[in-house]
Amino acid sequence: MALNKIRQFLSDQDEKEIVQAITQAEKNTSGEIRVHIETSSKDEPMERAQKVFHNLNMHQTKDRNAVLFYICLTNKAFVILGDEGIHQKVQQEDFWNGTRELVVNHFKQGLYKQGLIYGILKAGSKLKVYFPTTDNNTNELSNEISKA
Repeated sequence: MALNKIRQFLSDQDEKEIVQAITQAEKNTSGEIRVHIETSSKDEPMERAQKVFHNLNMHQTKDRNAVLFYICLTNKAFVILGDEGIHQKVQQEDFWNGTRELVVNHFKQGLYKQGLIYGILKAGSKLKVYFPTTDNNTNELSNEISKA
């Protein structure tokens, strides 16, 4: 049932394009981007996003510069959460407001894939400013979408 609901939200092809966007966004930054989609949660969205962030070991990147795009379908919740390395360099909320607004505006039109892709690419360009890619840049986290 849960995967069917996620399938209605994003097709297999949509997911492939989102993973490609993550790969593209990470080419110019040492930052890491993940997308997590779940059907429901009893937790408040920010609290749940923080748990998912931890469960995906996103807090263990070398520069603490991982970003989570968290989506809860039943609750219609969307959170962008960045790690403390980002927070130390920028005001967390202000840094992500424009990106969040871009994604949410697309979601309101039913353009879920496009919203995520645009948001991911925008996040990558913002991360590039503070965390440019290095010669020894490695992909520390999976680019695949996690689901629950």
